[in-house]
Amino acid sequence: MDNHLAKYKAFVKTVEKGSFTRAAEALNYAQSSVSKMIADLESDWGVTLLERNRNGVFLTTAGEQILPLIRRVLNGNSELEGYVNQMNGIQSGTVRIGTFASVAVNWLPNIFARLQEDYPEIEYEMLIGNYGEIERWIAEGRVDCGFLSLPTSADFDTAVLKRDEYMVIMPVGHPLAQNETVKIEALEGEPFLLLEHGGKTEVSALLEKSRVHPKIRFTTWEDFAIMAMAEQNLGIGILPSMILKRIPYEIEIRPLETPYYREIGIAVKDKGRLTPAAQKFTEYLKFREIPATNFL
Repeated sequence: MDNHLAKYKAFVKTVEKGSFTRAAEALNYAQSSVSKMIADLESDWGVTLLERNRNGVFLTTAGEQILPLIRRVLNGNSELEGYVNQMNGIQSGTVRIGTFASVAVNWLPNIFARLQEDYPEIEYEMLIGNYGEIERWIAEGRVDCGFLSLPTSADFDTAVLKRDEYMVIMPVGHPLAQNETVKIEALEGEPFLLLEHGGKTEVSALLEKSRVHPKIRFTTWEDFAIMAMAEQNLGIGILPSMILKRIPYEIEIRPLETPYYREIGIAVKDKGRLTPAAQKFTEYLKFREIPATNFL
């Protein structure tokens, strides 16, 4: 890799990992090499990019301003390399994907396995976060594409991939489990485990729309934590059906009497600027379960 690009990559990876040591491990470099490359950038540009202390490294104001520009350079280089490889008949590259847990656990492994059969040289990097984090990663260029609940930012190019039904989960033997479906009004006043983080999500919207007010005992973005607490008779939750496959918890699962869905989609910052590897990945998604609509 060009020396300047190696330094840029070391800087970005150090920011993402929060330390020189973890960045070096990810890049397969010596820790001293990563530290020196960033020091070289700071010396060349006459600015301090990172503050160092015992807890790790943090961006300075100058670093915050420069980071998106460096990401743009690295993304442009990946795009260039991808097209050169494509012209030479080489299908390779790295696809960086932002996703949330249920897609990462129950959908992507199958997609990766099938893609590997046709494109064994393509590699994948996966970042798991909530909707807000994934939107930010797409906007900043940290990922090539992201799975999100639609609608999302109007600045993104998006496509619907799947409708995912929300289900009520509850402790074994709960009175509401006697019915085949659960009325949303039956949750009024019930101890509740809320799936939410960094802003209101579909479950909050459903409760507000239905004017139902359960007793919120715990709030978390971790689906499995909600299942574990429901198993221990700490409350009822509402989770997407995708995450409820092959679970190890002993809980009751029932659909709502009036079905409630989220639309899972794929989003990119600019479909015209995708690398060939990312294009292959997004094109493949068109043929999974529910085809995407006019994406590329």
